[in-house]
Amino acid sequence: MTITRYGIVATSHVQASQAGAQVLARGGSAVDAAIAANAVLGVTEPMTNGMGGDLFAIYWDAKAGKLYGLNASGWAPRGLTIAHIKAQDATAMPVQGIDSVTVPGAVAGWRALHERFGKLPWKDLFASAISYADEGYPVPEVIASYWKDAADWLSHDPEAQRIYLPNGKSPDVGQIFQNHDLAKALRLLAENGADSFYKGEVARAILKTSQSLGGTMAADDLADFMPEWVEPISTTYRGWTVYELPPNGQGMAALEMLNIMETSAPSPEGPLSVAELHKRIEAMKLSYADLERFNADPRFAKVPVKGILSKDYARERARLINPAKANCDIPPGKPPFSDTTYLSVVDREGNIVSLIQSNYESFGAGIAVRGMGFALQDRGALFALDESSPNALAPRKRPFHTIIPAFMERGDEHIGFGIMGGANQPLAHAQFVSNLVDYGMNIQEALELARFTVSPQRGCNIVIESRVEPEVRQRLTAMGHQFDVRNAYTTAMGRGQAVLHDSKTKVNYGASDDRADGAALPEK
Repeated sequence: MTITRYGIVATSHVQASQAGAQVLARGGSAVDAAIAANAVLGVTEPMTNGMGGDLFAIYWDAKAGKLYGLNASGWAPRGLTIAHIKAQDATAMPVQGIDSVTVPGAVAGWRALHERFGKLPWKDLFASAISYADEGYPVPEVIASYWKDAADWLSHDPEAQRIYLPNGKSPDVGQIFQNHDLAKALRLLAENGADSFYKGEVARAILKTSQSLGGTMAADDLADFMPEWVEPISTTYRGWTVYELPPNGQGMAALEMLNIMETSAPSPEGPLSVAELHKRIEAMKLSYADLERFNADPRFAKVPVKGILSKDYARERARLINPAKANCDIPPGKPPFSDTTYLSVVDREGNIVSLIQSNYESFGAGIAVRGMGFALQDRGALFALDESSPNALAPRKRPFHTIIPAFMERGDEHIGFGIMGGANQPLAHAQFVSNLVDYGMNIQEALELARFTVSPQRGCNIVIESRVEPEVRQRLTAMGHQFDVRNAYTTAMGRGQAVLHDSKTKVNYGASDDRADGAALPEK
């Protein structure tokens, strides 16, 4: 861990962590540092995040002892309807192209956070990002790998190819990458504020891009968008309180999984034992079945969050776990009704930002905004075309969202954490919490420990790291689990960051996942 009395910025790229730490050293707040780091990540990890994506954040105000939640996920344009999609003979939402694009919420999220909790001038937060975009930066290993894997995704848009595939290919490790168009967009943002993105020159470029590709985005879709301050949802887990954000994000699945896990004692044989892994995997299946059935934009659908987070409901669901056999077909229950980047920051006063930001697929919709150097997200791909679904596509509706920041506390200890990676996130959060609470690990150990994650095939299919002992995997296979074994530290498990503030000793701790190119850096 990084341990200091001063602030810490933990991100998946060293230069982004450094940019945030420099802002803290200049007297900036945790929010100022988070925005600066996020802006750099948009330059240096363009496939995972950027101005064209969405954002969620949790902010802990140490002095007031209050937690704030921000949902800056964008809505569907008015013209993006089920009828519009079906008129193209589509049977599902597209995952690529202009009809997968929803209004980007990240910049509006930055503005909302800065207006409420910022200290430094807005324009000062983008200096590092502009410098890296203009002067270039050497591409590190993990990012180079992501870039190479996404090269084909950019093949349908000449502008995306021009920007992101210099000389017709993805950058090699150590190659200097520059993006002068993105530097221009960042300067407009720094000088003219967020309005330049939603009403000014950047907005006009987004609309021109959409119109040239037959998209439905209109000027008022951008100009009318505002992020929403929300109350975090929570549960208790063996004396700790764990917080997530409410739907349309998938945080309730992490809390339900913890509730189910809490119904039985942790295995004394350890977190990577047969009994503990089996329990975690089965708890994940139960919570994900509920997530996929009920999660939606609560402004459009009734989501039974209170029922799903009920301890009684967790006990009911836990009774479905057979301790000796994997269940490959789990339907949703009946609760009572009532690619991504993550960063965490703690400043010297103990204020914490837990922030996650994403384009969804690598390089989002595979479309770059003409002349502005950033990709547009494809979050619309997560809508359903079934009109009876709570997540059915509708104008000005927010889709089911995968990205979730988290926070947990007990007594004097306050932890901002997150682990990116699409559907991986709720179960990764639950594994992190259990590692820390049940097995006494520190935040670095809890991030690094071998993990499993959900497979696209669902059922009994599980992706797992090779560091889990072969004998353990064999015994779990005999119980019915089917494993796709990956590398010892695979990015399929997501890439996490965490910070901890001890309000008694005034000491901060930071952790950064070994599965990424990042670091937890102190301000000095």
